[in-house]
Amino acid sequence: MSEAIVTNVEFIKLAITSSVSSVASEKRFPSHITVRELKGKLEMITGASMDSMKIEVFNDQNKSIGKLTDDDALLKHVLQPDLRLHVTDPSAANFEDTSNVEKFEMSKEDYDKREDSVQAFKKRNKMGRFNPEVQAKLAAQAEENKELALKMKIGDRCEARTPKQPVRRGEVMFVGQVEFKDGYWVGIKFDEPVGKHDGVVEGKRYFKCDNKYGAFCQPRHVEVGDFPPELDFSDDEI
Repeated sequence: MSEAIVTNVEFIKLAITSSVSSVASEKRFPSHITVRELKGKLEMITGASMDSMKIEVFNDQNKSIGKLTDDDALLKHVLQPDLRLHVTDPSAANFEDTSNVEKFEMSKEDYDKREDSVQAFKKRNKMGRFNPEVQAKLAAQAEENKELALKMKIGDRCEARTPKQPVRRGEVMFVGQVEFKDGYWVGIKFDEPVGKHDGVVEGKRYFKCDNKYGAFCQPRHVEVGDFPPELDFSDDEI
């Protein structure tokens, strides 16, 4: 993997597929083990030899995002939860070398139709967001977001209270549905550069602000009210 990833979770949940066998499973691995130790575990799962196996990493859109090549790297530095690892073994008789095959990106519509994807595997086994209990929770959250969004308007002062983020104050600049995510979202121009962008997401402008002052939050994490900007006085001011 070309970029380091640091995760604080104790276990990393990964989907496992292999060209050596028809195995397809989802396993949890300790985040503190090395890639070589992971290979030892994958050898028992897939039948591929840990000394010759190759591991390619795919995201939830079935797009290859790299290979695990550093045996000494810790999983928490190179992987994050809910990725798919595809195991191949050049020494196996039924191995097909796809390393020189040109990769292609698949549309969401085509991906949804596939029966051999991680998503299809999760659907069949009612895992993750396809679990009925999770779906009910997400549906309730979506309805709550819609109801709250309809009560907000552009120009409202607000506080964003996103989990694992500090409380941030700003001004509502956008309320409604967006193209990059399902449901209703609130676009905020923060008082300080504590955002992610300038109001443009995936090439589309939803509102205008300086770079790093803008962000989108779920309405259930936003409270509108009398929240004046927090003034920052210098030491020589009284």
